[in-house]
Amino acid sequence: MSSTPAASVLFVCVHNAGRSQMAAGFLTHLAGDRVEVRSAGSLPAGQVNPAAVEAMKEVGIDISDQKPKVLTTEAVQASDYVITMGCGDACPIFPGKKYLDWALEDPAGKGVESVRPIRDEIKTRIQALVAEIDAQQEK
Repeated sequence: MSSTPAASVLFVCVHNAGRSQMAAGFLTHLAGDRVEVRSAGSLPAGQVNPAAVEAMKEVGIDISDQKPKVLTTEAVQASDYVITMGCGDACPIFPGKKYLDWALEDPAGKGVESVRPIRDEIKTRIQALVAEIDAQQEK
């Protein structure tokens, strides 16, 4: 196994407190060091959404140590995949990157019961993304 990651993925949402943090947690958990994982927000919150932390803990993934980060041009430039989750026009566009927009409900202000279906949808999308990245490596 090479020490170079197969791909670099950046998840972007407005506050980098819920959807993008859950996506980064799943990708890190499912792909390990095969994929470099980043997340950021156009207007980062002060902390990760506690309901998102709790929902992820229920499936054995701890994101409680994560902190919302500001979206930078450098993070976009350094990524092969840029996956937006409602960040609108705040995300800079660079040629040669694969951009995906995942329309996911915003978990902000919702309880863990409402966050679970969002978490489960993110997991499904991450599993498909890992399969796509793995398939690209086999070419």
